[in-house]
Amino acid sequence: MITIERISTEGTAHRVSIGTHEITVDMSPPTGGDEGPDPHDLYDAALGACKALTMLWVAKRENIPVEGIKVGVSRDASEERSGLYRLTARLAIDGPLSDEQHDRLIAASGKCPVQKLMTSVKTEVETIVVRLPEGRSCDLV
Repeated sequence: MITIERISTEGTAHRVSIGTHEITVDMSPPTGGDEGPDPHDLYDAALGACKALTMLWVAKRENIPVEGIKVGVSRDASEERSGLYRLTARLAIDGPLSDEQHDRLIAASGKCPVQKLMTSVKTEVETIVVRLPEGRSCDLV
């Protein structure tokens, strides 16, 4: 389970706990603070990370000599409220790859699981509210 908890009654930063890992998230500077990336940044980063890790996984599995992978993700959210959110991923792969190996990794990046979730799968969100007595915290498990 992933949990998100406000860090303090001051400011807008929250701690995201994912297993043994923690990330601080916050609102973007004009609307809050700047203690960490905002939720849109995490969404966009998930795509870039998935592309990078998918290419590395394929390279290892197929013995493709990759030395470096870099993915940059930029967003155009200008039409988000009308239902269109654009992400552009720029890929750079370093190493003594043939054109065929390079093309294989680029193709694999387009099939990463997060891209499939973002473009091919309907996501349903259920929200369950847990009311707490004043001054009490709870375990959400």
